[in-house]
Amino acid sequence: MDVDGVLTDGGIWYTDRGEELKRFDVRDGQGLVLLREAGVITAIVTRRRSEIVERRARELGVADVHQDAADKAAVVTELLKRHGVQPADACYVGDDVGDLPAMALVGLPVAVADAVPEVRRVAAYVTRARAGFGAIRELCDLILSAKTASAKKRR
Repeated sequence: MDVDGVLTDGGIWYTDRGEELKRFDVRDGQGLVLLREAGVITAIVTRRRSEIVERRARELGVADVHQDAADKAAVVTELLKRHGVQPADACYVGDDVGDLPAMALVGLPVAVADAVPEVRRVAAYVTRARAGFGAIRELCDLILSAKTASAKKRR
């Protein structure tokens, strides 16, 4: 998933000292923790670089953090290969045109509710919740529900 406009509301605040501030939704974070605990691999792929993103990823146990990702599709391709995941079995969450190449690679391209129209058009799923306000938790809950239903069918 992307960060700014997906895990956050897209706003960036700066202090008088030039420090960057971002707001993360704790329910989105809990959803990512639940995915990790269920064995689902999660990754962050963002064009910007921020220590805040590194810190939040550490808190959530997201080990794959790729910042300064000018070519998000290349990063996603490498992640899929490294983890042995078929593109059809992967999901990518985006909000703006820079996410389109990565979204085109996966079986479940997702747009947050307030994504730009081009991104919403190519998404297989558009969240009801806005970025930074539960969009990721919504998706995490759907993935966990599908995973549970699939496990029950195999029994």
